[in-house]
Amino acid sequence: MSLPTPGAPGSHGGAVPGPPPTLLPDDGPEAAAAALLRDEVDPADVAAAHPAASLAWSVLATRAFAAGRTVEAYAYARTGYHRGLDALRRSGWRGAGPVPWHHEPNRGFLRSLAVLGRAAGAIGEDDEASRCTQFLSACDPDAADRLAGDLLP
Repeated sequence: MSLPTPGAPGSHGGAVPGPPPTLLPDDGPEAAAAALLRDEVDPADVAAAHPAASLAWSVLATRAFAAGRTVEAYAYARTGYHRGLDALRRSGWRGAGPVPWHHEPNRGFLRSLAVLGRAAGAIGEDDEASRCTQFLSACDPDAADRLAGDLLP
């Protein structure tokens, strides 16, 4: 699997400007999914109602990973990752530039990417796990740090 490269290190600011941050819409499927999840709607029902929302898939992936259902976690995370890439592209992302954690609608994609990396590593897909880790850090180093302890089995 080949993951997009969000830009060279240091391209997020400083002397060499890079692409601007990509922010998913505040009123898109991620917001609808977040509202339902806050209301404690089953994440599977949220994913069925809003399949384009990476957040729902990332919650399913995280729960499956925590329960030791690694292949299931991998599948859910891959779905959330691809749905997130689609949404990012629709929002102007061209495979480069930051995807900041501080913007809440971006978090489903970033969480999916983090779980995908963990699950890939757990099934022996070490190259993919490494690419996911690098991609997450390139999207937003803060996201990598925030999610490091969030996905413990």
